[in-house]
Amino acid sequence: MKNIIKLLALAAGVAGMSSCSDFLEQTAPSELNDNTVYNSTYYTGLRVNKIYGGLAQDQTYSQYIPIIWGLNSDCELVDGLGADADNTTSERGNMNYNASPSWGNLAKLWDAMYGIIEDANLTLEGINSSSLLTSGGSEQKTMERYKGETLALRAMIYFDLVRFFGDVPLKLEPSQADLSNAYLHKTDRDVILDTLMVDLKNAVELLPWADEVSGYTTEHATKGYAHALLANIAMTRAGWVIREQAKDGYETADYTDPTYPTQRPDAATRTKLYELALSHLSAIITNGTHKLNPSVENQWYLINQRELDKNYHENIFEMPMGLGVSSELGYTVGVRVNGATTEYGVKGNSSGKMKLTAPFFYSFDKKDLRRDITCAQVQLGAENGVTKESMLGNTPFGIYVGKWDVRKMNEEWRQAAIATGNAKWMSGINVVKARYPQVLLWYAEVMNELAGPDGDYEGSAGLTARQALAMVHTRAFADADKADAEKYIEAIPATKEAMFDAIVDENAWELAGEGFRKFDLIRWNLLAEKIQEFKDTYYDELMNESNPNYYPEKVYFNYTDETKTKIDMSSVTWYGLPEGKESSDYDDNKSFYGAEREDSKQTQLQTNWPSISSGLVGDNVQVKNRYLLPVGSTTISAANGYIHNSYGYSD
Repeated sequence: MKNIIKLLALAAGVAGMSSCSDFLEQTAPSELNDNTVYNSTYYTGLRVNKIYGGLAQDQTYSQYIPIIWGLNSDCELVDGLGADADNTTSERGNMNYNASPSWGNLAKLWDAMYGIIEDANLTLEGINSSSLLTSGGSEQKTMERYKGETLALRAMIYFDLVRFFGDVPLKLEPSQADLSNAYLHKTDRDVILDTLMVDLKNAVELLPWADEVSGYTTEHATKGYAHALLANIAMTRAGWVIREQAKDGYETADYTDPTYPTQRPDAATRTKLYELALSHLSAIITNGTHKLNPSVENQWYLINQRELDKNYHENIFEMPMGLGVSSELGYTVGVRVNGATTEYGVKGNSSGKMKLTAPFFYSFDKKDLRRDITCAQVQLGAENGVTKESMLGNTPFGIYVGKWDVRKMNEEWRQAAIATGNAKWMSGINVVKARYPQVLLWYAEVMNELAGPDGDYEGSAGLTARQALAMVHTRAFADADKADAEKYIEAIPATKEAMFDAIVDENAWELAGEGFRKFDLIRWNLLAEKIQEFKDTYYDELMNESNPNYYPEKVYFNYTDETKTKIDMSSVTWYGLPEGKESSDYDDNKSFYGAEREDSKQTQLQTNWPSISSGLVGDNVQVKNRYLLPVGSTTISAANGYIHNSYGYSD
C-alpha cells in the first residue's frame, strides 16, 4: 500500500529546526550504508533527528494537528459557521462533524504520519542490529536513548492516528522492497494501544529525564514524556470509543449508535488500566523534574518567547520548531493582527482557524488569571499608522485564543515577521505535547476513580485527587485571591461524581486551545453532551435575564494611555455597569453579545448557533457519536482493497 510505504523527503524545508536545539542535521551522507550509519552514534543521531523533522511539517504538528484536528469541542470551534459548517472541502465542514472522505487533507495527514512511522521503523531496525547497543559504556547509553526516543515518538504518532481515525493499520517493521508487507488491513485499536504501552514501558527504561544528560532538553522525548504518554494511552484504553462493531464483554453507553456502538472495557479491566496510569503519573510527580511554574502568566510568556523553562520544566515535551521555518502557533491561531502594521509587518496574521466561545469565557471565575490569557477579546490593527487594540464586540463564537500572542514574542520573531513581507510567516513556537498540569489532572482523575476525592491508594504519589486538583486550580490565581480559590476546592462534595465534574471543568479552564480537550471528552463519552450543553448555555445566557451571566448589550472600558491604543482589560464591564458607575465614566464602548437580542436578523442565534457541530448534535446526525474522521478517498483507492471506511462513511 503506497500510502504506508511512502517515505517522505524531509530534509528540505526543515533546516533550523529549533533556535535552542540541535535538530539541524537530519540525514546521514548518502554514501554510507546502514551498517556504517548505525555503528556510529553521530550518524544514528542524524537519523533520529529526521523523525523529529517529520513533526515539523504543516501536515503534522506545524499546523494540522495542534490547530485543526482537535476541533470541535465544547469550548473550541473551527471558524465554520452558517453555510460554511457544511463545507466538506475544507476543515470548516469536517470539523463540524460533517466530514467527507474526499477532503484532501485527510490523505495528506495520513501519508505524512505513516512517513514518520516508516522512518521510525527503519531507525529501530538499524539500532537493534547495531553492535553499539550491547557495547557497554557511553555509546551503549547513547544508542539506548536513541531507541527510547524512537519508540516514544512512534507511539505518539500511532496514538494520534487512532484518536483521529479509530482502527488503522499497525506496521512495526520497515517496508520490504518486494511489497510483501505493503498492504495491511486495519488493526483493532485496543491491540494498537496495548502494543504502544509495551513499547513505552521499554522507552521509560531507556530514556533520561529532562536535563539529566547535558543538552537533553524537553525538546526531546524524555523519560517524563514516556511516562505521561503511557498514562494517557492507558486512560484512553479504559475510556469510551465508538467501534466498527460491538465487542463481547464490553459495556455499551446509553447514548449509542445501533450499528456503531460506543463501548468501554469492563470494570475490572478499567481498574487495571487506571492502576497502570497511576504508577506512571506517580513516577513523574515523585521524581520532581517537572513542576508547575508558579506563574501561569510566565508559563505562556516563555512559550511565546521560544525559551525553554529550565527551572520548572512544566512543558514535559515540546516539539522543536524553527523561526521562519515551522509552527503556525501565533499565526493561524492566536491574537489577531488584522492587516499591515509597522510593528508586526505587512502580512499581519490569520488567526482564523480556532475560536473560543462566550459561554466558555463566562465559565471562569472572575479572578482566574487564565481567563484573559486564554480568551483574547481584542485584535490589533493600524489606525493612522499606529498599532491599536480594538474590542471584538458581538462575536460569541469568535473569541481568539490568547495563549499565543504576538505582543509577547521577542524582537527576533518581530524582525522575521517584518522581513517575510506579504507572505505567511512561521513563528517557530514549539508545539507543547504534554504539560505538568495535565499530569496532575490525570492523576486526580485516576485517584478519584480508584479511591474517591480524598482517599489514598497503593502506588500513589501521596496526593489525594482533591490535592492534585487544588495545585492546578490555585496556581491560576493571584496571591491575594488564592484563599478564595482554595475555598472552591474545599467546597467540592466528597463524591466521585462531584470530583469528576470538577476535573472536567478544570480541564477546560487549563487546556483550552491546546488540542487536548476534544479527546478527553471523547474518552469520557461527554463530547456530544458537552457541546449541546454549551449551545444551551449560550441561549440561556443570551435570553434569560435572571442568568448571572446575562450578556450586556454593550461593554464599556478605559484605555491605559492618552493616545487610546491599549485597552485596560481590568476596566471592561463584562457583567454590566458596576454599581455606582455610569457609561460616562468610561473612555469607550463596544456593541456586545446582548446586542443580538435587539438584532432583528439575529445572525448568531438563528444562523450560526444551529450550525455549530451540526453533524454531531444538530438535525444532521447520521451516526451517533461519530467524532472519528473517515480515511481519505485517495488512501482507500491506493490500499488495494485492504482498507475500507466505516461509521457510515463511503469509500
